[in-house]
Amino acid sequence: MTSRFVLLVAALALPWAAVDCKRGGATGDDAGAPSASAPLASPPPPAPPLPPASPAQVPRSFADLAAKADPSVVFVRTMQEQRGRTGRRRVIGEGLGSGFVYDADGLILTNNHVIENASEIRVTFGKRKEMTATVVGRDPPTDIAVVRVSEKGLPFLPLGDSDTARVGDWVVAIGNPFGLSHTVSAGIVSAKERTNQDVRGLGDGTGYYNFIQTDASINPGNSGGPLLDMDGRVVGINTAIRAQANNIGFAIPINMVKELLPRLIQDGKIARSAIGISVSSVTADDVERLGLPEPRGALVRLVLPGGPANRAGLQVDDVILDFEGKAIAGPEQLRWLASLAGVGKAVTVKVLRGKREMTVKLTLSELPSAESDEPDAPLAPLPPGHP
Repeated sequence: MTSRFVLLVAALALPWAAVDCKRGGATGDDAGAPSASAPLASPPPPAPPLPPASPAQVPRSFADLAAKADPSVVFVRTMQEQRGRTGRRRVIGEGLGSGFVYDADGLILTNNHVIENASEIRVTFGKRKEMTATVVGRDPPTDIAVVRVSEKGLPFLPLGDSDTARVGDWVVAIGNPFGLSHTVSAGIVSAKERTNQDVRGLGDGTGYYNFIQTDASINPGNSGGPLLDMDGRVVGINTAIRAQANNIGFAIPINMVKELLPRLIQDGKIARSAIGISVSSVTADDVERLGLPEPRGALVRLVLPGGPANRAGLQVDDVILDFEGKAIAGPEQLRWLASLAGVGKAVTVKVLRGKREMTVKLTLSELPSAESDEPDAPLAPLPPGHP
């Protein structure tokens, strides 16, 4: 009985002994008895207070900017009709969205998906009366549309430079989320150059995406509204949201829009050119497989038989490094440049095949339209991700 009691006491004492023991010196021996407590180190002196951020970096208010921009932002209402086999039309839906005046003569920018298949488009300026708008031009692959109202001398928003917008810059979104007209939200540019791989479910993969990502709240009804910098200039058109994400929205860079505006105004659409290939990013596996020096450019995955690339001798696994003197960072940039170069134009591309660079000349063909010309075709459902 006594031996069991001694063992039990020893076992209970072990954890406390472990706390009080300390490692010895060079011999590695443990001290046999608790040592005196070492004096506590004095706390470090408090850090000096940080200087306040400058007003230019942290706006005290967005009220002046919003008040100046608000008269140019419009509430877009649309009506969709469908024609039956007898020719009779029936209303099958109504749409809500946003837009903004960018030209005093009544030109308004919005999203194509806001006005697509609309039999009637009406826009409202604040508390002013509604006006009927007509379509001037639209481009489904970029989701851009231009409409016009008859009134002149309208307040308008200047178009800025989206290339100079930096990640971390303040931005303001104005629109009509959930039908709540002229709602203002603020945030920052949280990323740039987002593609349809980042916003899943947008269209059928044939679109052109180079989104500005922002945490300024964008919700259903914001589509087509402006994303503004701190000088009140439009740097993007709000167009998409990330499903099930908290405050992650996407806007079309205004520089992309400005490239298309002259053609939309003149022709009402964009006639795109094509190389006749399918391309993708160069992955780490591709670098190893093909013996490439680095993962850059656009990798040819498919060559269309009889197309410009096929006639010029391009092959699968060629890497396009340069298009008309512009270095190609990835497939999205190549698709954009090639699509706007012009049907029938002779262009020069620099190609890397294995470890050998070569220059190839080819003549661009017309890119077939993905839209149906059938007037009685059923309306496509709104792609997920569009607000």
